[in-house]
Amino acid sequence: MAATAPRDRGTDAGTRRRIIEATSLLLQQQGYESTSVKRIAAAAQASPSSVYHFFPGGKQELAVEAMRHGAREFGELLARGLASAADPAEATAACALLLAEDLRRSEWTDGCPVAVTALETIGRVPGLQEAATRALTDWRDMIMVKLTRSGIEPAAARSLAGTVISILEGAELLTRVTADDTPLRDAAGHLAQLVAAAPRR
Repeated sequence: MAATAPRDRGTDAGTRRRIIEATSLLLQQQGYESTSVKRIAAAAQASPSSVYHFFPGGKQELAVEAMRHGAREFGELLARGLASAADPAEATAACALLLAEDLRRSEWTDGCPVAVTALETIGRVPGLQEAATRALTDWRDMIMVKLTRSGIEPAAARSLAGTVISILEGAELLTRVTADDTPLRDAAGHLAQLVAAAPRR
């Protein structure tokens, strides 16, 4: 397909949103270092000057906002999974299965931008590390609420919720690397067993 010249379309809010969404997708697919402002502008059908207009801090400022956007999207996926069943074991397993479905649909490219970007930039880009920490904490807390409402003691629910996030992130990585959703489907089964075995008050 022939390349077309980048162009700004629609309202300022629409342009800004496209820039953030394009950046989030590029971070998922190729990481922070390989994502240039020029590439972002082309993917968003905007000019490089528009990128700097909305994000004077350049790529770092934009990447932080894109990570927050990606974190919200992943949080919405978790929310759907957690709301899909009253039983917290079934609900937690559903989160893994929804993630597997999303990855299959994207042909294994559209993973979580938070972990990918944070690992690549840890210790070098403080704003990104802070955004990643906030995202991971928010996701853990979402799961913790589901677990405590099922009768699990809060301290145990907090620890278990952190383990759920760790398993989901690890299984997602394996799924993307192997282009096979078996790790996430396996994780769904093991997460259900883990949550079901947690002691209740």
